[in-house]
Amino acid sequence: MKQFIERHTFWAVMIMIAVIVFAWALFAVWPEWLIDAIGRKKTFVNTLFNGITLGGLYFIVASGFTLVFGLMRNVNLAHGSMYLLGGYIGYEVAEASGSWFLGLIVAFLAIAITGVLLQVLVFRRMEGDDLRQTLITIGISIIAADLMLAVWTGTTYQFDPPEWLYGAVNLPIISVIKSSGDAVYIKYPMYRLSVLVVAIAVGIALWLFLNRTRIGMMIRAGVNDREMLSASGVNVQLVFALVFGIGAGLAGFAGVIGGTALSIAPGEDVRYLLASLIVVIVGGLGSVPGAAIGALLIGLAEQFGLAYFPTYGVVLTFIIMVVVLAVRPQGIMGGR
Repeated sequence: MKQFIERHTFWAVMIMIAVIVFAWALFAVWPEWLIDAIGRKKTFVNTLFNGITLGGLYFIVASGFTLVFGLMRNVNLAHGSMYLLGGYIGYEVAEASGSWFLGLIVAFLAIAITGVLLQVLVFRRMEGDDLRQTLITIGISIIAADLMLAVWTGTTYQFDPPEWLYGAVNLPIISVIKSSGDAVYIKYPMYRLSVLVVAIAVGIALWLFLNRTRIGMMIRAGVNDREMLSASGVNVQLVFALVFGIGAGLAGFAGVIGGTALSIAPGEDVRYLLASLIVVIVGGLGSVPGAAIGALLIGLAEQFGLAYFPTYGVVLTFIIMVVVLAVRPQGIMGGR
């Protein structure tokens, strides 16, 4: 931190000013002129938290894509289909058993096994051939979408979360002060806050797995020089199949999380595949912290766009991607 301040004093000052202004806007009671300019504080804060929690969901999906595409350089455009299939499988298990957590576990394991099979049967035969991987996984995603539509029809499904995740909690943020002098605090859904907690836990676990474990070191070594790693006696293909399974399992895991926060319906596969691509491109290939930053930016851009620029909101996401690629082509946290 000290080195950053010394080298980039101007940007350090600008960041500090931005943090102070943001903290004031979040915790202070807004004056009338600010309400006239932006709207109610409640709308702003809800939009902010919606963007952060949506970014958390995008990160859970994109973290698996980061492992497969960003780290292993396998172009799996069926990743969105794995998200949707995981959501459907989790829904069926949760409905049959009455246990939301069992649906979550089964969705992770089922899609992880699917990912391992995909790596063994498809990607292992086309290593280094990005075009073939792209075309075949597009075909798989189209077939999977049609099969899921045939089985689950076009109905929209939504999970019921555990009872202790129902309801809303009071945030330590004042919305308005009543004429009586009492403060009105902003409430926010408990479940959406739990999505953010899960996303943070997944991010920390992945970072530790890749940077502080023997298997993580094998993965990074295998990506850079798989021949040398193989010569040292490591079963590279087994390691890569494990990574692919974890990446796919996270997509299925996110299907249940997202299906509870939002919904499960045809077309969600394309939405989350596109979001994962943009997150990985913005954050940087193979970088878990970069994926977190990219997911947060995209989630905030989507929600603030919907709230304040509904006509042009969708453009904000692509503006972020274009600006990042123009200024830093390797992504925010990507290596050179």
